[in-house]
Amino acid sequence: MGIAIIFALSYNMLLGQGGMLSFGHAVYFGLGGFIAMHALRLLGGGPAALPVPLLPLVGGLAGLAFGALFGSFSTNRAGTVFAMISLGIGELIASSSLIFKGFFGGEEGISGNRTRGLAIAGLNFATDVQVYYLIAAWALLATALMYAFSRTPVGRMANAVRDNPERAEFVGYSQRTVRFVSFCAGGFFAGIAGGLLAVNYEIVTEETVNLVTSGNVLVMAYIGGVGYFVGPIIGAIIFTLLQSLLSDYTEIWLLYLGILFLATVLFVPTGFAGVLMMHEPARRAGRLHRLALPYLAAGAVALGTAVGVVGLLEMVHVWSSAATGRTRLRIFWTSVDVARAAPWLVFAALAVGGVLALRRVAPRAAAAFGEATDRGQGAAR
Repeated sequence: MGIAIIFALSYNMLLGQGGMLSFGHAVYFGLGGFIAMHALRLLGGGPAALPVPLLPLVGGLAGLAFGALFGSFSTNRAGTVFAMISLGIGELIASSSLIFKGFFGGEEGISGNRTRGLAIAGLNFATDVQVYYLIAAWALLATALMYAFSRTPVGRMANAVRDNPERAEFVGYSQRTVRFVSFCAGGFFAGIAGGLLAVNYEIVTEETVNLVTSGNVLVMAYIGGVGYFVGPIIGAIIFTLLQSLLSDYTEIWLLYLGILFLATVLFVPTGFAGVLMMHEPARRAGRLHRLALPYLAAGAVALGTAVGVVGLLEMVHVWSSAATGRTRLRIFWTSVDVARAAPWLVFAALAVGGVLALRRVAPRAAAAFGEATDRGQGAAR
């Protein structure tokens, strides 16, 4: 989870702070991991053995170097053009990972032994507990540094360039330079996350540089809320929990993640962090208790709707594989036969009825929110 938090925060330095939508941020994450692993393989076990706690820094420097290389021309443009350039870079590196097997190791990737690194204070990181604390320490340090960067003049100007690049140019700041510095910083911290991944798993594969990984970090940042520093942290936690928990219970957990992302874009574009911040005025005014009943009602209806939708999706998934002889589905602590009509009718009724009920309870929850934040009173005046 600490690795995902660093990775998501590094991406938000581009999207949230600088307004640069990148589809290739996994390049700096993956290349940082590969360079760190090569450093471990080359320097580990010898007289010049590299301390394992410094491997993430090696990955960060690699991410910084590649960020400077690719950012030197990609940050000349913004908006859609920048996004397409980042997509091209991501596809280029992803393809190269299967071509240059000497560096990337092909589909098998490259592996190493972290215990070959130089031990510090008797710590050789042979146990998962030691690695856990190493990741936690780097996560805290990287988070603090990224927050400090957001408060620097460059970080402030990145926000200005994101919102109004022409005005930033007018007051004497080069929007290209500001984007380049933010881009390099994002690459550096993504490389740190890649180095930690190399230490944690002792293997780095081509999956770390492909477009799926770039898409995952975009989902993390957006679900959490790109407009807030804590947003990517929340998104990384949610993504990691969904990945580790849902994957144990269903084969279509990625579909649910996609639905969550789509719902966030459509209904909560500010992310989970934005939802929390929207309630800050009500908290300061001491009116949060007024939202309890309306929110509980809306939540209960939404839960019932979700049960119906999930049930239908799972039944469709099992039904599509019925040719293999599988017709029973274990869901919600029960077992149903997809060949019977009753389960379909029950889940369909929950889904359709839930949607209709949401159309009634959602406006009430919205009205209660408006009253709690004085929006309703302001409109009345």
